[in-house]
This record gives sequence, C-alpha cells and structure tokens, in this order.
Amino acid sequence: MFNYEPSIRQKITLGYYAIIALIIGLMIFTYLDLRFLERRIIVGETISEFFDTTLEIRRFEKNFFLYKQQSDYDANVQYVVRAQDLIDSIRGFRAFASPPQLLSLQVGLKNYRELMKEYALTDGRGGARNTLLAGHIRAAGKDIVTVAEDIAKTERKNLQSSLKTSQLVLLISILILSIAVIIIGQVLSRMVVKPLKSLEESMGVIAEGRAERIAIDSKDREISSLTRAFNKMLKELERHERHLVQSEKLASLGTLLAGVAHELNNPLSNISTSSRILTEEVQEAREKQAPFRWPLDPDFVQMLINQINEQTERARNIVRTLLDFSRDREFKKESLLLKNILEETIQFMRGQVPTNIAITLAVPDDIVIFADKQRIQQVFLNLIKNAVDAMTPDEGSVTIKAENRRTLDAIGDGNIGIYNYLKYGGKCARDEDTVDIEVRDTGPGIPIDIAPKIFDPFFTTKDVGKGSGLGLFIVHEIIEEHDGCLAVDSEIGEGTSFLIRLPMRV
Repeated sequence: MFNYEPSIRQKITLGYYAIIALIIGLMIFTYLDLRFLERRIIVGETISEFFDTTLEIRRFEKNFFLYKQQSDYDANVQYVVRAQDLIDSIRGFRAFASPPQLLSLQVGLKNYRELMKEYALTDGRGGARNTLLAGHIRAAGKDIVTVAEDIAKTERKNLQSSLKTSQLVLLISILILSIAVIIIGQVLSRMVVKPLKSLEESMGVIAEGRAERIAIDSKDREISSLTRAFNKMLKELERHERHLVQSEKLASLGTLLAGVAHELNNPLSNISTSSRILTEEVQEAREKQAPFRWPLDPDFVQMLINQINEQTERARNIVRTLLDFSRDREFKKESLLLKNILEETIQFMRGQVPTNIAITLAVPDDIVIFADKQRIQQVFLNLIKNAVDAMTPDEGSVTIKAENRRTLDAIGDGNIGIYNYLKYGGKCARDEDTVDIEVRDTGPGIPIDIAPKIFDPFFTTKDVGKGSGLGLFIVHEIIEEHDGCLAVDSEIGEGTSFLIRLPMRV
C-alpha cells in the first residue's frame, strides 16, 4: 500500500495558498460590490439629472408665462423631451419608482407638453381660457416635480443603504478573513510547530545529560528524518560513551593495579621468607642424614606453614578484588559493609598517595549500604583520587565520614549537612532514611565559575593528557543509578566536600 508522508514545506505552502485564496476571494467580492455601487451611483446621477430637468421645466414655464418669449417656450419643450428620454433610457427607474409613478410621469409629461403647446398657440389671447390653461399647466408641472422629487429621495436612501451594507459586508469579510488566517495559523502551528517544539524539548533533555531516545508523534518527512538521524546519533554517542566509561574504568584499574602491586609485596615477601626458612631447615636435616626422625620443631614448622597459607589467602583476596573490579558484569545491588569497602579502596590506593597527605576514615562499623560493589568502589576511588590530586604536591588530608540519617532527625543536626547541588542549583535532600557519606579534603577549593561544570562530561582543569574529564561525571551517573544524589560544597582556600546520599535499605 502506498505510504505517503507529508512534509512541513507542503503544509506551510498549503497554508499560504489558503490565505492567498481567501485574500483573492475577498478582493473579487469587494470589486464586484464596488462595481454594483458604481452602477447605483450612475443611476442615481441620472435620476438627479431627471429631477433637475423637471425643475428647469418649471423655471422656463414661469418665464414664458411672465415674458411670453418664444425662446422660453422652446427651452421648456426641450427639457420636457429630455425628461421623457431619461425615463425611457434608464432601467433604474423601475427599481426606484413604482409602476403608478412611472405611468404618472409618462402621462403627466405628455399632457404637460400638449397643454404648453395649446397655451403657446393662443399667444396669450383668450382671457379666461388662458388663465384656465395656465392653472392646469402649473398643476401638471407641480405633480411632475413632486413625483420626481419622491423618486430622487428614494434613490438617495437606497444608495445610502447600499453604502452602509457594503461597509458592513466589507467589515465582516475582513473579520472572517482574519479569523480564517488565525485558524490556518493555529492549524499550521499544531501540524508544524508542535512537532518542532517536541523536538526542542527532546533536545533539552539530551542537553541535560539524559540520552533518551526521541519519539515524536509526527508523520512529516523532515521531522521523521531528523528524528531518525538524532536517534542514530544518540546510539553512536551511547556507544562512544560506553567506550569512554570503560577507558575511565581502565584508568581506575591502573590505580588499583599500582596499589595491588604495593599490597602484594608484603604477602609475597612473607611467603618467600617462610619458604626460604623451611628450605634451609630441610637442607640441614638432609645433611645430618636423619631419615627416620624429623629434626625440626613441629610448632615452628606449623607456624611457617600457617604464615604461608595466610599470606597466600591474602594475595588471593587481593587478586580476587582486582578481578571483581575489572570484570564487566551486570548491575547488581547487595548489602555491603561501608567501612570494609572504604578500607579496601584506601588500601589499594596507599601506593598512589604521597606521604604528606593523610587519609582518615571515620565510619562506624555497623553502617550498611545497598549498592553494586564494583560501581560504588569506583565512586570512592574517583573521589579520593580527585581529592589527593587537588592537594598534590602540598600537604593536606582527606577525611571520610558516614552516618545514618533518619527522616525524623532535624536536617543539619548531624555532622554531615546538606550542601548546595551546584549542577542543578537544588538541594540534595531525600524524604526517606538515607546513608550520608562525606569525602572532605583540605585542598584549594573549587572556583565559583567552575563549580557548576564539574559534573559535565569531558570537563577537566587538569593539563592535557592528565585527565579525561569523566571522573566526576561517572560518579554522578553511578550515584543516580543507585537512586541517590550527589552534592558538593566548596570555598576557595577552605577545601571541598562531596556528599553522597544513598537510600537506606532496612
């Protein structure tokens, strides 16, 4: 089946065409209305001319009665003929005059002309007869003027009514056009702007660091193509991010390896010493050739063997911890003793911590966290390593504290307060029981212009080649993965404190 995908360009073009069609329709309607008014005005001018003609008829009538001049009579006849011609030539008379009025004008003009002709033939003679004719002429002329005046008034009223109607229709047309344009604009907004707005919101989510797949309910080709491109880009970014996170993990693993090398020296040295002593004792017994009697002290031998076993187990545990950290496995929470995790992490970092920097652990033995061991250990490793790097080569100290925070406790009563969450400008607060862990250093502090960026990926203040800028970003991601929150408080010259707040599992 044919699957047609519209485009934003087609929708906008269609909207423009619809608006243009409405404007052209309004222009045509206005033009026709003006043409109609023009015809009405022309008819009105002719009717006004007819009324003026009747007045001229009466004027020359009076002049003829007074002066008995032939020129006045001839002018009167000409205007009577002109009035008859106007009645016959103007179709508009039928619209403004009733049939009786038209008949009255036609008959009246004809009778008036005959009466004037008869009066002119008498040449002013006849006495009473002329007086009677003059009276009939005046009455007939008056009737003609009265009917013409009535028709002219009717025409003016109709013309004024037509003008008002045209104004109202034009106003309504403009209003309808405006409403239509607004409706078309709203429709275009819903069809075009809405998916673009959704795309903008999705981009805002991505800008905040949440790489979520974009799903926009739009069939527009441009939006669909852009959505597919962005989803493909997000997929590639996620793949690259996994590689970068793995690289950061390998960097942390390098730190652990240095610590492991340092820690393995002691048990291997003990194993070597105990083995050498046993070898010497066995060699001495062989030289004395006493095959039927064990010449060595059994307690001493057992002590050496126990040392070998203990140091071997210690080395095995160190290697096992290293393998657990380096192994790529699924996220899995479990109950962990916080102090043991921190001691293990600090133990591995001993070889990387300068002697002029002290690490102090003030964590109760009974505090338990519910977390993924590998990931939470990477959090502590990154935070402690950042603290040490911030103070190197100067002297300083790193202090790690922890406490259980109950929701019934007053906020801020404990040793660990609530610090400003610099990245989002909010508070690292939870309406539940939590385990609060603080990593505080006595370093130089974080400048105010840099503080809001410390959790951004690839942001670093270290020299090129000495930092990837992913350490605190990964810390932030891991803490959020544990449904916790991360806060930081820092002042120039006063050091920096990171607060980790994890939900407590009872």
